[in-house]
Amino acid sequence: MTDTSLYAARRARLAAALGTDGIAIVPTAPERSRNRDSDFPYRHDSYFYYLTGFTEPNAWLVLTGEGRSTLFCAPKDLEREIWDGYRLGPDAAPQALGVDEAVSVAELDSRLPRLLENRGAVWYPFATHAGLETRIDGWLAKVRARVRLGALCPEQQRDLCGPLDEMRLVKDAHELALLRRAGQISAQAHVRAMQACARLLRAGEDVREYHLEAELLHEFRRHGAQFPAYTSIVAAGANACVLHYRADAAPVRAGELVLIDAGCEYEGYAGDITRSFPADGRFTGPQRALYELVLASQNAAVAVTRAGSRFNDPHEATVRVLAQGLLDLGLLDAAKVGSAQDVIEQRAYFPFYMHRTGHWLGMDVHDCGSYVEPSEAGQARERRDPLSGEIVQDRPSRILRPGMVTTIEPGLYVRPAEGVPERFWNIGIRIEDDAIVTEEGCELVTRGVPVEADEIEALMRP
Repeated sequence: MTDTSLYAARRARLAAALGTDGIAIVPTAPERSRNRDSDFPYRHDSYFYYLTGFTEPNAWLVLTGEGRSTLFCAPKDLEREIWDGYRLGPDAAPQALGVDEAVSVAELDSRLPRLLENRGAVWYPFATHAGLETRIDGWLAKVRARVRLGALCPEQQRDLCGPLDEMRLVKDAHELALLRRAGQISAQAHVRAMQACARLLRAGEDVREYHLEAELLHEFRRHGAQFPAYTSIVAAGANACVLHYRADAAPVRAGELVLIDAGCEYEGYAGDITRSFPADGRFTGPQRALYELVLASQNAAVAVTRAGSRFNDPHEATVRVLAQGLLDLGLLDAAKVGSAQDVIEQRAYFPFYMHRTGHWLGMDVHDCGSYVEPSEAGQARERRDPLSGEIVQDRPSRILRPGMVTTIEPGLYVRPAEGVPERFWNIGIRIEDDAIVTEEGCELVTRGVPVEADEIEALMRP
């Protein structure tokens, strides 16, 4: 079990940001019905878990600026526990979780107005829980009903996501250890799927995308991961050109590439890996040419990912390599689009590469945290996007610090189109790794599955 002092320290940091007259309200996620008499597998709210380490549903944390914590949780109910499982209960919660007080969630509506009395500001996560604002309005109405008795009602409502996002953006040692383990398990699952794909095809068996998804899920759970971190993408052949494709029933054929974007969730933290590989274990010439271009662009991005760099630096490094490579391979015609710099300025690469090179990673696969450097947010520069014609506000991107975690995931997606060499049609390639920012560079925690074309072919041989 994790030391409760870890969560107590986080609550203390947050309390200091609230101010002495502030109070924060943090609900966990609700249970959600899947269909009649069946719920989706339960997953806690990330903010709530970050502050409590508590995974049960139907719970709330209230934290005051003085640092006092009150947990509202489901009461013990032996009859319901026969059906739904063990509940910690309010009596055991203070010792087990390190909170100051715990009471039944049935008392939430009666206790909250009194806790809100005489506070200057109420903080809660905006736009994250449907109906939360309405519920808080109801509690504040009860406080206002007591003003003639001397009660003061909070005059400010403030977004708790701001200070919490800043806290979560830089991971502590405990979080980094969990992210490394999530990366290791995710990498092993990719290895398993790649090897199974080649083996089944050699045996002459019918291979479908869902067969490879099953290999991923088996390996995730075999190593103790609780869930996939997101719905796995297993895309064979032309399906790899659909960015958010889901594993379905399409056949996996020798001679085509397979793109797998999948990662596990381990103890609340996400892995996120993409690999593109030949279904039968051997790249064709056009496949290898595009693959090595994407890998070169990823290497360029990795080289600039370090403390002191900007979040946008890896993307810009990626685009420089891809722009020149698209010209060299003939996917873009220099007579029409000009030089590599022209390709970048006009975003002529966009039909082949339409997403960013990374995103924050942590408890959520697209983790929280601003991509703009807070101290420079006012330094906006307007420009007109060359493709959409929209006016865009460019602000200085985040300065990377040790302990931030980002993905690095360039790609190329070639659909049939006039002027595009047919040998490249229907090839989709993405290579994604998870990077912990360090002073010297970055630590890639997902390289348990290879990225070099020769190493992939060696891995998939009998």
